[in-house]
Amino acid sequence: MRKSEFARAVVDEFGEGYGRVVTRDVVLAALGSVSADEAIGRGDDPRDVWLALCEVENVPESRRYGVGLPKPRP
Repeated sequence: MRKSEFARAVVDEFGEGYGRVVTRDVVLAALGSVSADEAIGRGDDPRDVWLALCEVENVPESRRYGVGLPKPRP
């Protein structure tokens, strides 16, 4: 997962406004008690950050994998 795919996944799951709040304010204990923004900023793998965020926010497993990819071109 690239950073752009992470950002798209966050918006798709949480919406643009709440997505910014979630990535800024939610503490991810699995990644050392930092926010998603901090984890991405320090170079953590965006996929690991996405999965940790999903765990904390109780995103169903069916919506955790394969998200963030752009829609295929026709």
